[in-house]
Amino acid sequence: MSRPAVKIAVAGVATGLAIMILAVSIILGFKREIREKVIGFGSHVQISNFDGNGTYETYPIKVDKKFASEIAEIAKVKHVQRIVTKPAIIKTEKDFQGIVIKGIGSDFNWDFFKKNLIKGDCLQLADSTLSKGVLISENLANMLSLDIGDDFLCYFLQDQIRARKFVVSGIFNTNISEYDKLFVLADMQHLQKLNKWNSDQISSIEVIAEDFDCIEDVQFSIFSKIANRFDENGTTYQIKTIQQISPHIFGWLDMLDINAWVILFLMLAVAGFNIVSGLLILILEKTSTIGLLKAIGANDWTIRKIFIFQSTFLIGKGMFWGNVIGVLLCLLQHFSHLIPLDPSAYYVSTVPISLDVLAWLLLNIATASIAFIILIIPSVVISKISPAQTIRFE
Repeated sequence: MSRPAVKIAVAGVATGLAIMILAVSIILGFKREIREKVIGFGSHVQISNFDGNGTYETYPIKVDKKFASEIAEIAKVKHVQRIVTKPAIIKTEKDFQGIVIKGIGSDFNWDFFKKNLIKGDCLQLADSTLSKGVLISENLANMLSLDIGDDFLCYFLQDQIRARKFVVSGIFNTNISEYDKLFVLADMQHLQKLNKWNSDQISSIEVIAEDFDCIEDVQFSIFSKIANRFDENGTTYQIKTIQQISPHIFGWLDMLDINAWVILFLMLAVAGFNIVSGLLILILEKTSTIGLLKAIGANDWTIRKIFIFQSTFLIGKGMFWGNVIGVLLCLLQHFSHLIPLDPSAYYVSTVPISLDVLAWLLLNIATASIAFIILIIPSVVISKISPAQTIRFE
């Protein structure tokens, strides 16, 4: 009678733990992928003009090599790069599109865009020459019927309309349509000339930290170094993290944690119910044995330990298979990308997986601890069993 119940209890623990491992790995993977893409477009920390108007048409800050090197020497800073941003309109023979040109220089870190480059090459930039090449997204290329080597006119709305001709050098795709439709990468010297800025005047400095978790430390270190400083034009600096620049995206990512907690609670509840029911069936089936043990002098706690140890073994068995199934499924999806997603809705083309060792260990420890606590509850039934009644019944 108890064998099916035991198998169901073991299967319930295995299924619950496997689903929890999958859920946590998918949510962590999804958050990591989206976070890396947003940071790829905007870095971890940005230093800009304090009087900025919140648009891409910004007031400049004056940055020389000494200032940039001071920021680069701050602990946990991996890379520093200068950028200039300016709104524009791309015009082709058949269509037009409003965009923001992100002007970059020879110090630009190409790691993110190389990872997402699908055609062509990254820009080869030098301070001594002016490049007409640009990097555009696949979304914009399809919308405007552009391909590698095609040229187009870009119009800038200033005191008078100015035009510049660019040539498509590379096409990238990050699957975040809001950014792909918006940004075009070009040589910052074009924008500096349009704005009548000097070569050391830029829109902002992008600071790439060693890790996402140290963003606040980097921001505080930068603030401590330059908060009370002014550039040659008397400009003060504003230091913002990527969370402050894009609060809507990171707020949405934080809400995913609620989904994770709901899934964990439900799976633990299901596994706990299976454990309790399995142990109760074991106790009820062995009622006469319990009565006999009490009759020969065994106390309640000694008998309870017997059933708790047996149930702990079954929980361990269920957790073992749960880990095997959960980890194998995570590895299978990570390397084979079996389950696809709609990039327009989820910003990724396949279900992302991040099998974090610390999260996996904490999940196992929490499951084992909660399961052990749950075991104590049904074992209280043993103290209610009367040896006289069970022996007489037999």
